Amino acid sequence: MKKIKLGLLPKIIIAIILGIGAGTISPDMPVRVFVTFNSLFSEFLGFLIPLIIVGLVTPAIADIGKGAGKLLVVTTLLAYGATIFSGFLSYGVSQTIFPSLISSNVQIEQISEAQGIKPFFTVSIPAPLNVMTSLVMAFTLGLGIANLNTQSLKDMFGEFRDIITKTIQVVVLPLLPIYIFGIFFNMTHSGEVFKVLTMFVKIIGVIFVMHIFLLLFQYAIAGIFAKKNPLRLLSRMMPAYFTALGTQSSAATIPVTLRQTILNGVNKDIAGFVIPLCATIHLSGSTMKIVACAIALMMMQGIGYDFQSIAGFIFMLGITMIAAPGVPGGAIMAALGILSSMLGFDDKSLALMIALYIAMDSFGTACNVTGDGALALIIDKFFGKKE
Repeated sequence: MKKIKLGLLPKIIIAIILGIGAGTISPDMPVRVFVTFNSLFSEFLGFLIPLIIVGLVTPAIADIGKGAGKLLVVTTLLAYGATIFSGFLSYGVSQTIFPSLISSNVQIEQISEAQGIKPFFTVSIPAPLNVMTSLVMAFTLGLGIANLNTQSLKDMFGEFRDIITKTIQVVVLPLLPIYIFGIFFNMTHSGEVFKVLTMFVKIIGVIFVMHIFLLLFQYAIAGIFAKKNPLRLLSRMMPAYFTALGTQSSAATIPVTLRQTILNGVNKDIAGFVIPLCATIHLSGSTMKIVACAIALMMMQGIGYDFQSIAGFIFMLGITMIAAPGVPGGAIMAALGILSSMLGFDDKSLALMIALYIAMDSFGTACNVTGDGALALIIDKFFGKKE
């Protein structure tokens, strides 16, 4: 009898459905087992992420050669432009639709997140570098190797890349569906899946439609550059999309995003450079969500604003997103400072902003990582070497 082999996408979808289903009926003990596993796996992912960046970006830059500096500038500008575009799109749609959905001067109660089941034990695995340090290190080493053209260093980082790739294939990808099952199992059991969301269901519906439109727009543009069917390109990125729904982390989804981007025909060196970089600097989905949520809360509480203040906020948010770690909730944590300083959010508003953002974090992250594939296609058109 022939053995049925499921791909990553079906496994992830099954994990999400089983997690939500089991979470509604399960007692605490099984949940606690998976929470413990997720705690350990999450620590391991956090440890691995800087190594993934150094291991993939450094040899990718070195292999690209002396044109890598230009590639870095173009990729960064393209990612920033995409992030800013999504911010203004979000502002335009929010201004048009939200007034008919939201009553002003609503007294908003502070919402606290439901407490999930605690793990049996935790093990701390500190990352050897933080994300930004590993990116700067990868750029510096990669550009240095590219310009000096030292074969020994190039070979060394090539072998390091092979180690990282093997770890991803043998450890991370096989355990990912179990990790995603555990996340949805715990969230459903603790009530976090449905909490807050019911109160803001109309706003969330608008944001969901916006993020679908943004992805279609990004892949329509990418399809023009790549001269390929945009819907087919987008459909190939669905494993990355659903992985991000579960992990809520752009960085943790890098292995899947990278694999699907290469399947879309992007040069391996270009993909190895653009995907890890964009996981940190391209947050168009998160920016769209932060802008929409901020405007919704200001409308609810009767806080005054104008186009000039929001425009300044969006431009600053685009820069802030570059420094945001690619971990669950990283974008909103990075944005708290400018929400307070530029839009006048108090502690209560910030607490609600965090709760609302975290409740919808999956879709913003999924939009971020799936959009990374579109940017890689555009970059590949100008810098990719035909294999």
